[in-house]
Amino acid sequence: MPKELLKKLAENVLRDDVDLWSLDECHFYQHGSRYKMWVPPENVGPVVLHAPTRKSVSVFGAVQIATGKLLMMPSPTFNSETFRLFLEDLMRHGYGGVPMHLVLDNSRYHHATALSGWLEEHNQKLMLDFLPPYSPHLNPIERVWKLIRRLCVHNRYFPTIETLIQTLLEQFKIWKEPNATLRKLCAGI
Repeated sequence: MPKELLKKLAENVLRDDVDLWSLDECHFYQHGSRYKMWVPPENVGPVVLHAPTRKSVSVFGAVQIATGKLLMMPSPTFNSETFRLFLEDLMRHGYGGVPMHLVLDNSRYHHATALSGWLEEHNQKLMLDFLPPYSPHLNPIERVWKLIRRLCVHNRYFPTIETLIQTLLEQFKIWKEPNATLRKLCAGI
């Protein structure tokens, strides 16, 4: 199954009559993440500040494979209704007249019965390609999330959730337009 899907995705990237996107959801936590870092040898016992909270920002995101354009939408929760709202937003901003193929995982709300009528209604514009279970390595947007964490969250102190949101929004704004960074990152399908 994965080889067949990868072959199909690789063929779709080269086609002009298909708009291929990778889609996923992500949580960014206010407490940040401590990661490997260089500390001067004279700095004995460095202290890395860490917000004592579990507050987070949750977002739906999709990256257009051919251009590296990123579209994201904050969401208080992930369910079939918020997923449908994100798909509607994606179609408004990303639909260029050719069918959109979305590569996504098998979250329960991606397959929800509540979505079936809406998906059937839009099946000429929107097609979902589900990855095999437990295969985030096949979803290019996972690489985008990893890069955003490295650039924005690793080894950073966010005293408030608003500072985290502002940091993420600045990065999302940069990647809202087609860009070489994400195009190269997603090219390894």
